[in-house]
Amino acid sequence: MKNKTSFPPQEGEARPSRCPDNSAFKQQKLPAWKPQLTIATVLSSFFLIGAFCLAVGVCLVLSANSVREIQIDYSDKCSDCSKLRENSSNWNKECHCSVNFTLKEDILGDVFMYYGLQNFYQNHRRYVISRSDAQLLGRNVNIQKSYCAPFTTYRNGTPMAPCGAIANSMFNDTIDLFYNLNSSVIQVPLLRTGNSWWTDKNVKFRNPESYNLSSAFAGTARPPYWQKPVYLLDEEDERNNGYINDDFIIWMRVSAFATFRNLYRRVRRIRQFADGLPAGNYTFHISYNFPVTKFKGRKHVILSTVVWSGGSNPFLGIAYVVTGTAATLAGFVITAIHLKLRKKKTYFQK
Repeated sequence: MKNKTSFPPQEGEARPSRCPDNSAFKQQKLPAWKPQLTIATVLSSFFLIGAFCLAVGVCLVLSANSVREIQIDYSDKCSDCSKLRENSSNWNKECHCSVNFTLKEDILGDVFMYYGLQNFYQNHRRYVISRSDAQLLGRNVNIQKSYCAPFTTYRNGTPMAPCGAIANSMFNDTIDLFYNLNSSVIQVPLLRTGNSWWTDKNVKFRNPESYNLSSAFAGTARPPYWQKPVYLLDEEDERNNGYINDDFIIWMRVSAFATFRNLYRRVRRIRQFADGLPAGNYTFHISYNFPVTKFKGRKHVILSTVVWSGGSNPFLGIAYVVTGTAATLAGFVITAIHLKLRKKKTYFQK
């Protein structure tokens, strides 16, 4: 290939022009909208944006405040179970506790039950990537090549299903709700399914193909901190087992913050609970399995309603109010500066 050498122009020769071509595109002469900003358009924009943001923000704040919610911390109320779970050798020992509370007013409408964790960091990089998406799709993959280590196989070579630190640390407390009516105790019916996102349930998670789940997971073992294999997560509903179990799918969607809540159950609106939860005395029966003492965590159970804007978090509404207030104040400041300069007649003359 011949080398290209550039020679300086000889005397008398014209130097090549470095200007762009005289075209509409390169000379930026294409038709374009060039708004002429005047004091009227600027001020109207600020005031309209401010009014819009304030109106939306007030609506969002009022909507969030209308949510009925009760939150109960059961970390200390189940202290005996908490001490039992401090020793990992007691993983197979059952421990139960009860927490009583009172609803002073009816909670009408759809009622959702959440579990909340405090000081549990799911946003560590090694934790976030510790999973095998191919395995969760039901494929036969070599998890040794995934990011699941050290939760991949046991010493005898048996692979874990599912693998990874996220699955291994799955929240496994069992929470039941009972309504104390006079001298009778009525269990509140709770829905176990329909709580996860449709895309997760139907796209991201699949069970291995087989005539039954136990044979599909043959040759695998449960993660070390689990008490039962993945195909027995829900013994009441066979369709809610394996990788498509709702509790498992919700847990696998990690949180960005150390304090978070995940949807656990929904109240089934039948019989006494057709309109929601009536006022009265209630009891949470908890099978305590998830240890939080070692990382100084806390556990909560939350009963809440939802509105058109979501749950009881007022952050979005406050953000709109702050933005609207800032835009309105900026509009007044610009107006004051404009009036001051107009009185002094300090405008540039053409």
